Amino acid sequence: MAQRMALYMQDKHPIQYEIEMVKYAEEKGFSEIWQADTRLARDCVVMMSAFLSNTKRIRLGSGVLPIWTRNPAVIAATWSTMWELGGKVNGRGRVMLGLGAWWEPIASRVGVERKRPLRAMRENVEAIRALFTMEEVSYHGDFVHLEKVKLDVAFGDASPRDIPIYIGATGPKMLQLAGEICDGVVLNYVVSVDYIRRAVDLVRQGAEKAGKTLDDVDRPELLVCCLSDDDPKAAMMEGKALVAYYLGTEPHIMKASNVDEDLIKRVQEFVGWPATEADYRRAAEIIPDDVVRNLMAVGTTRECQDKVAEYIDAGVTCPILYPMMDDIKPVIDAFAHWSP
Repeated sequence: MAQRMALYMQDKHPIQYEIEMVKYAEEKGFSEIWQADTRLARDCVVMMSAFLSNTKRIRLGSGVLPIWTRNPAVIAATWSTMWELGGKVNGRGRVMLGLGAWWEPIASRVGVERKRPLRAMRENVEAIRALFTMEEVSYHGDFVHLEKVKLDVAFGDASPRDIPIYIGATGPKMLQLAGEICDGVVLNYVVSVDYIRRAVDLVRQGAEKAGKTLDDVDRPELLVCCLSDDDPKAAMMEGKALVAYYLGTEPHIMKASNVDEDLIKRVQEFVGWPATEADYRRAAEIIPDDVVRNLMAVGTTRECQDKVAEYIDAGVTCPILYPMMDDIKPVIDAFAHWSP
């Protein structure tokens, strides 16, 4: 049986091209597409709806929607709408809901105070799951307040929405929370295999707290794939530019993989927020190859396949490949019907 595979779409490629690649991935047997809701670039709801309208089988998830940008009733109504739009395949809906706690510096710059993110996340997940039953919900928490609210579908299918809920988690407590209360966790990218092993163990701890096993919690992982058989050196440079971005703007992810803090500080001299493509390229020059190889799949088809296999062995159930090269097709072709 072929390994379950997914693609991650962010904002690197033109929208119409991404739509064509999603259709191509569906033809090649990919199971899922996860769409970013990143920075202030592309909205995941718009992109997921476009993909749903242009496909028939493949499943779509948000990777991930910030809980601070919409209230849980609106989130539930939005995903309910996409659930209707996508229809069912083999008796199952085609959409998944991935939620995240957002990140700095963007949150504070738009007036969002990310206080007590664990409590806020728990309340959002519990409230949204209750709303997906299509029953009336009252919920009184510290962050979520619902009084006799329901998804009042008057025309059409009013049956419960089988929409699995995931948390995009990086830190230990959020990973445990995902294992405890969610159908799955979206594991972060630009992290090492060793980090994934530790993360999966934390998810297991959370699952066991709720009387579940690790097998009850899906564990897809965003996984950068810089693949080129023609020019592996160019693939490496693309990988370095992305690492530069994360070293400069989301160092907590880098620290989770034990990236040298001196390197983080040096890169931050080049990269702030927002930074230009030229800034990332300048910072990339000081990043060693082995740092990149430790954090993503980079190089030839075989090199990328071998690295993805390492992440699967560490506990990832579905690699969500993020193609960084201009041409996405080689990544789809390399992993279509592939097994580690």
